[in-house]
Amino acid sequence: MSDAKLQSVLSSLSKVHRQLDSLPSSPAPGARYVELNTNENPFALPATVMESAVAALKRQYLYPEDDNITLREAAAASYDLSKDQVIAGNGSSELLSLIYKAFLDPGDTVAMLSPGFAFNHKLALLQGARLLEIKWGETCLLPIHKLLFGPAKEAKFILLANPNNPTGTFVPIADIESLVAQSDRLIVLDEAYVDFAPDSALRLIDRYSNLLILRTFSKSYAAAGIRIGFGLGHPEVIGRLRNIQNMFNMNVIGHAVGVSILAHRAAYDENHSHIKYERERVSVALSQLGFSVTPSHANFLLARAPARRDGVWWHACLKQKKILVAVLPDKGLEDCIRVSIGTKPQMDALLAAVECILGVQTFQ
Repeated sequence: MSDAKLQSVLSSLSKVHRQLDSLPSSPAPGARYVELNTNENPFALPATVMESAVAALKRQYLYPEDDNITLREAAAASYDLSKDQVIAGNGSSELLSLIYKAFLDPGDTVAMLSPGFAFNHKLALLQGARLLEIKWGETCLLPIHKLLFGPAKEAKFILLANPNNPTGTFVPIADIESLVAQSDRLIVLDEAYVDFAPDSALRLIDRYSNLLILRTFSKSYAAAGIRIGFGLGHPEVIGRLRNIQNMFNMNVIGHAVGVSILAHRAAYDENHSHIKYERERVSVALSQLGFSVTPSHANFLLARAPARRDGVWWHACLKQKKILVAVLPDKGLEDCIRVSIGTKPQMDALLAAVECILGVQTFQ
């Protein structure tokens, strides 16, 4: 294709999509790295869940079930809801994208508590909408007044996560209920990390038609690579989202694994206990090494680095030690790293690397 033809093709992109550059490919990190940067759950599926995945492969020649009926019914039974209150998706990120498409026209505003999930910036851009970031209150209190009034009053919907990413902080469900009760707009509550937290807003769904909860099996149930997510809410809202969903949006393995996980959630108790234990152990250890660690209710830690070095520096140093952590684009978090909680050997490797880096710095 000549340059002239390419320019002609690119000029046909929509106004919104012309704002996005062509995305370059990045090299895969490879198995030689300890990956503590994406908040995955590092453990194998329970044997009974793995058996369901293998069995599903024997049906690979069939299209998956339309509208994810069986999976939605299983989720409804597990969460004490009706199937019409459940939408199933290729990860909760797909469902978040559907919410943007359903509720936003170009020029509209969506409000998000900040710092929050960075992918929302792109989702708003793709709809030609404005993402209004509302700062969490002091000590991560829910800023209800700011979300109900002021610039956020014009937002089509409000986004928050509990526990929050990237801080790991948790707000009481009573505060969430207060926001939902006082608002007449859709409140989208991402509970991706709720299995590591003390409470859930699930009981509020039948009380408030403007609450939509997102869940994923990527963090708590070791299924990030299989992509299983749910939206839970009022049947009218859920039904409209299902109506714009792509056909056959999930595969047969995702269906089978999702149903099996829902039937065997107790099989993950040891997994969750390990992550909570390691979370506390590593938090204490990093604090003793000079980091300021935010108390977390998720499967990761937000750690503010010792003075004079920022998150990018620590990311680079740890990468040289074959350990990957996340650095954050949010204002005020430039000197932080986010560390996923992995296996004990992985966390020991992280702590050893940090000690080594600090030891080298001491003599420079």
